[in-house]
Amino acid sequence: MFSDPWSANDFTECITSGVPFFVAEQRGVVAGYVVAHGVADEGEVLNLGVAAAHRRQGIGRALVEHVLQALGGLGVRTVYLEVRASNAAARHLYEALGFGEVARRARYYRRPVEDAVVLSAKL
Repeated sequence: MFSDPWSANDFTECITSGVPFFVAEQRGVVAGYVVAHGVADEGEVLNLGVAAAHRRQGIGRALVEHVLQALGGLGVRTVYLEVRASNAAARHLYEALGFGEVARRARYYRRPVEDAVVLSAKL
């Protein structure tokens, strides 16, 4: 799914900290997930992944919509995220959901090294 994936410990920390973490399942198989967190009136989508066999089925959109609703319920009014500059599919999804570019982070990603595009949306 990712060229530089999270470790099992990264996921465990998110689960134990109680941040919004949603999993999409199809026929007993994990199709995708999204992890976010919110503090005061700001939130961040930390990670979104959809398995290759389940892409282009609306799963990513549903996960993001669900986590944005959860963040809104926590009082979050602005949500941020980073996406690889080359990830056109993800950027298109986020833009369709109301996110816009606010900054770039040079050489933010590893394996391969690549810039991150910082996006934000108002809830």
